[in-house]
Amino acid sequence: MNDLLLRALKCESLHRPPIWLHRQAGRFLPEYRAIRAEHSFRELIGTPEIAAQITKLPIDLLGMDAAILFSDILVIAEVFGFAFDFSDGKGIRLKEPEKEITRDVQETLSYVAKTIQLLDLKVPLIGFCGGPYTVSTYMRRTTPEWLEKITAATIEYLQMQIKAGVDAIQIFDSWAGKLEPLDFQMLALPYLKKIVDAIKPTGIPITLFCRGSTRYIKELVSLEPTALAFDWEREMHELRKEVPAHIAIQGNLDPEILQGPLDALQEKTKFILDSMKGKRGFIFNLGHGIVPQTPVDNVRWLIDFVKATI
Repeated sequence: MNDLLLRALKCESLHRPPIWLHRQAGRFLPEYRAIRAEHSFRELIGTPEIAAQITKLPIDLLGMDAAILFSDILVIAEVFGFAFDFSDGKGIRLKEPEKEITRDVQETLSYVAKTIQLLDLKVPLIGFCGGPYTVSTYMRRTTPEWLEKITAATIEYLQMQIKAGVDAIQIFDSWAGKLEPLDFQMLALPYLKKIVDAIKPTGIPITLFCRGSTRYIKELVSLEPTALAFDWEREMHELRKEVPAHIAIQGNLDPEILQGPLDALQEKTKFILDSMKGKRGFIFNLGHGIVPQTPVDNVRWLIDFVKATI
């Protein structure tokens, strides 16, 4: 197996950084769009054979150093009776249940475990979940009671993913970093801590991602995750100075730059790589998801350029 990602998460000395990209199995790929044209988004993630096929697309086509499970952070809402789908151009549609219910996590989300079990990869597989605050925001249930319920279900969901065979976990609490300090301390941090503490005994590496997380580096470091993923608000070499050496960092190219032109992409990519040269625990990624209009040739160039780094 290509284990560069797992070694980077251990902050080992590497000849080059590993690279994978947020939303790498998505709408920028013509092969994905062809499959999407025949199915609803819910059918894509809910059909293990299709979800496994899409998970593998960027690995087979572009050669990323890791795969991330093709799914969505809001599948956990199904445990509470919510129904959701994704409409191109309109985003996520989340329908509330007529009455509050709580379903069995493993039974409700068994299709995710089956997808993981179908995958036979030569790179690590990243499982993931949404952070409780972000999920609760979409569900319109941001209260301590609901944050606790979502956190408990999320822990069980991640444990199911780990048992099914993922090699690493990433928690996407996308909206938490935009909270004001007191709200971050009350609505996000305690629930992220509960998830990290529950998953740590498994030995599976855990990466935390929030947009705007550079505002809360000390707080996130206090949770002792394996890695922190950053957006593009600050330069990676500056962040490396503030994150302890035993915690890896991931990021942080602006997805807009990946769209081109190529000379601007090359300049920024080279800057990031040069500034991080020789520094352990660095994983090259975007600061958020790939924009659907991104040219595949630009992504291919980026992958090849990072792989040629010495």
